[in-house]
Parts: sequence; C-alpha cells; structure tokens
Amino acid sequence: MKNEKQNQLFNRRDFLKIAGISTGASILGTPHVYSRNQTPPSRPNIQGFEDTGTTPSYEKIWTPVSDRKVRVGLIGYGVCRFAADFSFQDHPNVEVAAVSDLIPERCAELARVTRCNKTYPSLEELIKDNTIEAVFIATDAPSHAQHSIDALNHGKHVACAVPAVFGSVEDAYRLFETVKRTGLKYMMFETSMFRENLYAMRQLFNAGCFGRISYAEGEYWHYSEKGIDSFKNWRHGMPPQWYPTHSDAYYIGVTNGTFAEVSCMGITSAMERYQPENNIYKNPFSTQISLYRTSEGGSARMGRSSDTMGHGYGSETGRVRGTKGSYYDKYEGVDDQLPDTSRPPLPPGVKAGGHGGSHGHLTEEFVRAILEDRTPLVDVAMSLNMTVGGIVAHQSALKDGELMKIPRFKL
Repeated sequence: MKNEKQNQLFNRRDFLKIAGISTGASILGTPHVYSRNQTPPSRPNIQGFEDTGTTPSYEKIWTPVSDRKVRVGLIGYGVCRFAADFSFQDHPNVEVAAVSDLIPERCAELARVTRCNKTYPSLEELIKDNTIEAVFIATDAPSHAQHSIDALNHGKHVACAVPAVFGSVEDAYRLFETVKRTGLKYMMFETSMFRENLYAMRQLFNAGCFGRISYAEGEYWHYSEKGIDSFKNWRHGMPPQWYPTHSDAYYIGVTNGTFAEVSCMGITSAMERYQPENNIYKNPFSTQISLYRTSEGGSARMGRSSDTMGHGYGSETGRVRGTKGSYYDKYEGVDDQLPDTSRPPLPPGVKAGGHGGSHGHLTEEFVRAILEDRTPLVDVAMSLNMTVGGIVAHQSALKDGELMKIPRFKL
C-alpha cells in the first residue's frame, strides 16, 4: 500500500461502488416520538440493564494513576437513560462538568441524578464549552458518527454508546480519519468487552492458550414484541445487523482481528415493524445470521434476532474454538498454566452495573486511557471493525447471501 488511506485493504470508492452501501446519514424519516417539551415514560424493562453478572471480586485493589479529575460532559438521556448508567458521576477521577438532552425535563433529570449543576440544551452547545475535556455520547444511534466527529473537532475525547456508525460505511471512514487527524481518544462502549466470559477469552487468547482461532460464534438475541421507543423512531424495523457489536465482539474483541468477507442469511418476520412498507429502512428482516471469513483464515458465525423467543428472550454471549483450546463457559485445552482471567478492580464507589457488570469497567478504561495518555481498549479501529461487518452483512442478506468483502480498519 502506498499511502495511509490504503490501510483498509482496498479503495473506499471501489468498495462503496461494489457494495452499494449508504454513504450518507439520510436514513431516517421525519416523525418524532417525543416533542421537545414532553417528558418520556420511564425506562422500560430493556435487556441487559438488570444483568449485573456475578458479584465483582474485591481481592484486587484499585490503584489510582492520578489525582486529577477529567471534566466530562454527558449527552443523551432517552429511553435507555444511558448517560447516567455508567458511573461517570461516581468515578473519583471524573467531574461531571455539564449534561445535555434535547428535552428540557430529561436534561434536568440527568443533571439531578449525576449531581451536575450545569446543563446545555443540545450537544452542539455543550461541545463549545472549552472547559470540558471529554464527552460520553448516548444519543440516537443514527447520530453517533456525526456527533462523535463534531465533538472530536471541538477538541473533546469521545466515549460513545454502540454502534459507532449506523448503516453507513462512508461515516465509518469519516470517523476513522477524524480520530487520526485530531489525535484524541475515541472509545466505543461495547458492553460485551467486559462481560466475564469475553474478558477471560481475551486474556487467554493474548497468552496463546487458544492457538489460532478456527471458529468463533456470537449471538445477540433480543426479543421484543412491540419494539422499543426511540428518537425519530430509529429502532422501528431497523436491520438487525446494523446493531451487531454485542455479538461480533466475540471474535473482534477477543482477537482484535477483523472480518474479511461475509455471507448473510436474512429471515423475514410476521411482526408489523419488519414489513418493508412499515419501516423507514424498507427492511424485511427480523433475524440475520452472518457467516464471516476472519483475518486468521478461520470462520465466525454471528447471529442477531429480534423476534425469536427462548433463553429468557435475550442473550448476549459467544464461544471460540482454537487449535490449542476452546472456551464454552470455561477453558478446555492443552495449556494448564493459565493467565489471570478475572476482571480488573473498580474504583471505590463505581458500580459494575448492567450488561454483565460491564458498565463501570468501560468507564474506568476510558478515564484511565485519558489519564495515562494511551489508546483505549476499544479504540476507533476495533470499534469500526465490530460495526462495519454488520452493515455489509445486511447488504449480503438483501442479495440472498451473496459473499461480500468488508473494509478493515487498522491504526
């Protein structure tokens, strides 16, 4: 490759031409679910939030790396109430300097629960505050890429809820290049990364206990009879593989590898929102099963479904098989000297939180990366490699499983 922009295995314009993928953000209709002055209902019972995993180990003692407090802005307090759920307000190295939400009542509530005295009516106003060093973006998924780019361009380190981009490979390139140009930290808050099983798999992989990964599988089953409310109705009938990171992390997050090609089968649904005429994406699929070729020459099967029942209607997990060992709830293989697979300690007052006790660990990793001036674990390349495969997978499903190449990102 002759220049930096060719770090991804082939030319961006050629890829977009071949894949026929959206290059813009104009994927939403105009209806709003809430008006600016309407208080939304309390958070529904959403999969993952009540799953705190096992009790964290207190054998490890958290050691601070600095007494400095990072001034953080929290943005977005919609149906999921994400901005307050990750313990930024409880971290000893964080000062929640300001919060924002488009709906005034929600903004006021976010300020109250995070013990913050300063509010802004929008992200666009908050990121103009030069005293804020970093932001956590928990806005609607279709806005994640642009909001992250805007915050980076205003000199902020960015933590962002999943997915990094939504349906647009062009947005992935824009975000990637913005992070490189600004030199700031970017971290996608992929909750599977600090689930106990994936964290253990990553430690075992890095220690060589699996050998080469021949096969991996991940699954994100999230049954929802009527769907979940969302800003501008973005969740209604969305392509399942546009929200792939909870499952795809079970290869990308374990190995920091990439997907090279994908064939995806799409399964239609009787549910109203997955009739193409009833959603803004013209999407007919409620379940999509992707078969990937990996950068190691192995394969990975990643499943996403919103209308299949069982396993408590929800599951976010995965498994790996390698030439030296496998992990199906535990390690089985040739190595008997194993690395420490327990998760790192949390600061006093920081809760492990939901999604398998991952929330507090994600915040600790992001804050520590800023204080130590290093790349965070789920950096922009890993974030996009977890996200973009699903975008291409949906295109494959629309073409009856045609094998399609996937752009790959590497810092």
